[in-house]
Amino acid sequence: MNITTERFKETARQELANAHTQKFLQILPLRLAARRHTAYQSFPDPEAAHRYGQTIRDEAIQRLPELLQVFETNAIANGAQVFWAEDSRAANGYIVELAKRKGVSYVTKGKSMVTEELGLNEALARAGIETWETDLGEFITQLLHRPPFHIVGPALNIPVEQIRDIFLERGVIDAPTIDPVALGLGARRFLREKFRDLQMGITGVNMAVAETGTLINVENEGNIRLNKSSPRILVCVMSLEKVVPTLGDAMHMLRVLCRSATGQAAGAYITLDSGPKRSDEIDGPEELHIVILDNGRSAVYEDPKTREALRCIRCGACLNACPVYGKVGGYPYGWAYSGPMGQVLTPALQGLGNTGDLIRACTLCHRCKIICPAGIDHPSLLLYYRHKDVVGDQALGGNGAKWRERLVHTVLSVAGSDHRVWRLFAKIARLAANRFRTGDRIHSIPNGPQGWFSSRDLPALPAKTFRDRWAQMDQKKR
Repeated sequence: MNITTERFKETARQELANAHTQKFLQILPLRLAARRHTAYQSFPDPEAAHRYGQTIRDEAIQRLPELLQVFETNAIANGAQVFWAEDSRAANGYIVELAKRKGVSYVTKGKSMVTEELGLNEALARAGIETWETDLGEFITQLLHRPPFHIVGPALNIPVEQIRDIFLERGVIDAPTIDPVALGLGARRFLREKFRDLQMGITGVNMAVAETGTLINVENEGNIRLNKSSPRILVCVMSLEKVVPTLGDAMHMLRVLCRSATGQAAGAYITLDSGPKRSDEIDGPEELHIVILDNGRSAVYEDPKTREALRCIRCGACLNACPVYGKVGGYPYGWAYSGPMGQVLTPALQGLGNTGDLIRACTLCHRCKIICPAGIDHPSLLLYYRHKDVVGDQALGGNGAKWRERLVHTVLSVAGSDHRVWRLFAKIARLAANRFRTGDRIHSIPNGPQGWFSSRDLPALPAKTFRDRWAQMDQKKR
């Protein structure tokens, strides 16, 4: 599903002016980051555990084609049905056709970013099939028709009064209340009814184990477990990079995933499924369908540089470390993936055509790189995307630099080629900029860097450079 990010700046400005969002962002990222740090200290050697997770993801990505074939073989041997989806249309078409063929009137879903990527809810709705998100945060955002604000808590930023109003409107609660426990209980009762006669459940996949054909899901509410155990038909959608070599690798990645995402040693519910229900089992689906989604990832894999984005395990730790996300929140990123995670995934999967603002909304502070348990070098990738965008790379859909940008870089290149030219250039630029000073500040320069002046001023430039003053002092000493 192609959701544009062209409105990044506009939405970011709205969120910067939103007092509730700003108050919320002063608390959430810092608290989650602190919880992560505390949880990591439970490792005997936190740094070694961090590096080991990065090594596992490195091996998984390097061996990805082989591991996917092994996973498919073992999953089929376990009784699952595997469908390879080239893109969102193929994935949505398979799931919709399956639901129609089985006479399904509604489905329930566990929290899944990959189905957000597909636009699966909209595809099911067009086919007349009702969809219910069963994660509390996703349920709230679904009722409000909003995208997720944070990968860990999609609706953490929603004021309780809005939740009360939408729950009353949709019949989730009978009487107005802002008590969180009462609101949660109302949602639980409302959604629990959906599981009674459930024919089809849909979930994402946190990890897929090649050596055993096992699917792993992590959660804290239990809704994914209900989605997996209640229906006759279970559909698990996984992007192809979710595979890991062994069950031992998966166990370590679970340790770093839970600590990085929510600051827990382990999620409240961790579910491992290897095939549909067997004859001697009382719980579980009669049919297990695994949809392995490409949706542009094969092309991403072909480039050794963009391949690095496929390491991501969707923990969300980079969101809590990012100073940009900490100011604007998740909505400006315009798709299923936000923060540094979204900045490396969205351009890779959707191209650079409408993500120019997205890849430039980064201070290159490296905090995301340092904290990433999968070993992604986000700043390096973003610089790579910027380069490809400026040169107009066709494979990634780069826009190419505008004539003004090309002119500026040409002038800077010429000026920087000779120290005498550079000094003359700097002197002219200093005199020109100071023409627009007001007191000791420059508030704007016509046809200048408007992005800079939209949020900050520039100190007035001194009449003499440091080198000039140093030369004068040296001359006086002599």
